[in-house]
Amino acid sequence: QVQLVESGGGLVQAGGSLRLSCAASGSTFSSNTIGWFRRAPGMQREFVALITNVRGTKYADSVKGRFTISRDNARKAAYLQMNSLITEDTAVYYCTKRSRIGEPWSSWGQGTQVTVSS
Repeated sequence: QVQLVESGGGLVQAGGSLRLSCAASGSTFSSNTIGWFRRAPGMQREFVALITNVRGTKYADSVKGRFTISRDNARKAAYLQMNSLITEDTAVYYCTKRSRIGEPWSSWGQGTQVTVSS
């Protein structure tokens, strides 16, 4: 089973950039869709972006045009490049995987904190 570990979070000023990494273990990584979600304090989990096994992508409207999701199957890693950060992006970011549509997201990582200051 795939296990995921997020890294790359930190404190940045509004307008800045961060690149989050999702390191995976397990033999099924390349066949999984990888998703990024985030959760701000007191808020529900929010979908951010996903990338399929054939590199199709989808973004939440709130991040479209600012964030880019990518993957490197050889390294068993996925990334979330976040540009033009705004304070509303402050949250704990999680990566997760899904084997196919209709299956639940699973193998949640520990999360990495992103804080955007003004």
